[in-house]
Amino acid sequence: MKYIIIEDEQLASKRLRELMEDIRPDYNFVAKFDSVESATISLPVLQYNLILMDIQLADGNSFDIFDQINVTAPIIFTTAYDEYAIKAFKTNSIDYLLKPIDRGELTNAIEKFESYAKASSTDRDPSVQITDLIKTLQPKGKERFVVKIGDHLKTIETADIQLIFSQDKATYLFSKEGKRFLVDYSVEKVEELLNGDQFFRVSRKFMVNINFIKDIIAYSNSRLEIVINHFDEEQVIVARERVGDFKGWLDR
Repeated sequence: MKYIIIEDEQLASKRLRELMEDIRPDYNFVAKFDSVESATISLPVLQYNLILMDIQLADGNSFDIFDQINVTAPIIFTTAYDEYAIKAFKTNSIDYLLKPIDRGELTNAIEKFESYAKASSTDRDPSVQITDLIKTLQPKGKERFVVKIGDHLKTIETADIQLIFSQDKATYLFSKEGKRFLVDYSVEKVEELLNGDQFFRVSRKFMVNINFIKDIIAYSNSRLEIVINHFDEEQVIVARERVGDFKGWLDR
């Protein structure tokens, strides 16, 4: 069996290789990569049976690799994610190990991989399993925001936010009760934090929650106006250059 290590921490990659040499001395180490870029360039031209992959790499998230190339080999992820989240994402073919890597857990993961490799050809396509698991693990978006009201702190559930908007160089959440709350983020940062299936940035100023769009009205210059309950401070207009993407977002 041939394996590849994708890890940007020198000590972590060294420990992984030492553990592999101890647990499976008959396995052949092929290469190590420390970035999305280097892995994306090299993986398509290498032969290997298994990948040991960190999630956070030097130049981004390892999931970015799957957006650029097709990876069908089983993967054992090494991660600092919460232990309970790791257990939730176990499958027959892929495992998640919490750093620092434990020898016993890595041994179990290798045994799972070997069982996977021996599976009948009638089993589910491994590339489909990997793709499905990656989609499951992809961030679902920020679940709540902490806002300050006087001397008190309050949490606002993301699901209860109708609209996010900027005004006078500040960013506000507009709740389903029709209240506004100041947050310490730019609209650009909020856009990064939220689930793109639920929220869409219709202009530089506004982001809307699909669950609270009351009406959509044709507006001048091929633009659209969005009606949000209780929000009457100004019109929420979909920028002309975003109308096409907005319609596609609605039609998913």
